[in-house]
Amino acid sequence: MFGELLSTALFRETRGAGFFRVLAGKNAPFYVDVLDTLERETSERAEGVAREEAIALIAETLERHPGLEFDPDPEFDDSTPRETRERARLLLEQLLKYRWLEEPPRRDWRRKIHFDAHGATLITALRKIAWPDAAVFTDKLVGVCAMLADEIELAERPWQTVENCLSSVREGLNELRSMQKSVQRFTRRQLEEETLQGNLSVVFDDYSEQMSHSCYAALVRSRLPLRLPEAVRRIADRLAADGGALAEMQTEVLRRHPEMGADVARAKVHQALDELSELLERVLPMADEIDRRTADFTRRSLARFRYLQDVTGERRTELKGFFEQVNRLAAGKRLSQLSGALPDLPDLLLPAVKLPAGLDSLHTPPLRRTPVEQEAFEDSVVDSDRQAGLRDMERALRETLSVQRANAFVKSLPGGKGDRIESHELAVEGDRGLTDLISLLLHSESAEARYRLEVRRVSEENEPPPVDTLQDCRIERFAIIKK
Repeated sequence: MFGELLSTALFRETRGAGFFRVLAGKNAPFYVDVLDTLERETSERAEGVAREEAIALIAETLERHPGLEFDPDPEFDDSTPRETRERARLLLEQLLKYRWLEEPPRRDWRRKIHFDAHGATLITALRKIAWPDAAVFTDKLVGVCAMLADEIELAERPWQTVENCLSSVREGLNELRSMQKSVQRFTRRQLEEETLQGNLSVVFDDYSEQMSHSCYAALVRSRLPLRLPEAVRRIADRLAADGGALAEMQTEVLRRHPEMGADVARAKVHQALDELSELLERVLPMADEIDRRTADFTRRSLARFRYLQDVTGERRTELKGFFEQVNRLAAGKRLSQLSGALPDLPDLLLPAVKLPAGLDSLHTPPLRRTPVEQEAFEDSVVDSDRQAGLRDMERALRETLSVQRANAFVKSLPGGKGDRIESHELAVEGDRGLTDLISLLLHSESAEARYRLEVRRVSEENEPPPVDTLQDCRIERFAIIKK
């Protein structure tokens, strides 16, 4: 069964589409300013503002918008000129008609204007869009990974854990969206800058303080690509596939909603688990998009800096005029589309070039070497030379830090596929053993490696990693898993 449509509920609350009409016409800038002024005034006075005062505020805003025209409305439209105060009175009536303002009846003669609650909510949202808060990245998503890894909480309070994870991951996704919008906003500001000082201020003052050194640095430190796949796997293995956990969550849902049937409660639990997995899978693509926009901002900032360097010198006027004329002649076209039919572009005059020593100072004669007679190698090779060369080649291959050497070292360890060998169990002897160990650590991420390494600092990041001593060398403890 489908729920109520958003439009139905919205227009029932606002009592018609006229509530939004004032923000969609050609006079929208005026209405935004006058509503902002009226909301600020009425929010400070619980009894409202007097009708004459509201008219005066509208008239004051009208003076800052001299080009305002009345929207076509049979009740208010009139082509005859009006005084500012009369126009302000008619505009007040229009805002009352569209339910932005209220004038409740009173027993005395005073007439007070109040701002509608829905209008105050929308004006607050518009202010947040116009003056957005600085983007932040807190530990919401990291906390979700930690909650899903907490076996005690999952065993004792699985449904509460799922609800907390859903709330946190929604807030975390909103933070990522805010970061995306912030980078886009900084990129637009960078392209609009006309001076080198403004360019550098956007990069090193605003962007570095609000993005690079704060939320973006926190996003990188969170290491979400390592944590999120494990969190999604825990949802499937520890919750969705565990009959006991599902029964516990179903019982908790029924306890909160006694009127709900068992099948409906079970479906609600599965829906919550699916939604949690889906939301977590959105995180990495959004983080990748932030990385892409950050790289685009850096590239555009550098290009803008170089452009401003070129056009802010003595010949700035000439260069600017040249490119403005090119833009007019080739408006709406790409350079690749002009290869066959180039317009008559203006001549780009180059400044005179003067060299202190003339053009000859740019010429550097090539160095010539005196030819010498090369000594020929002996053609005869004895068997001892061949054997010595083979021994040298074999020794060089043995001492090469290659992935084959690492695989051979792992193969020599006891155990078969899937076995786990701790680092403190390794027998490292002499220089050859240390070289084998170096090749093992060097190629652990190689696609050709027949093993993988695990370290504790990934799963236990808040604890200092243990250290093993192998052949007088101290290394972080690790484990080898054969493939």
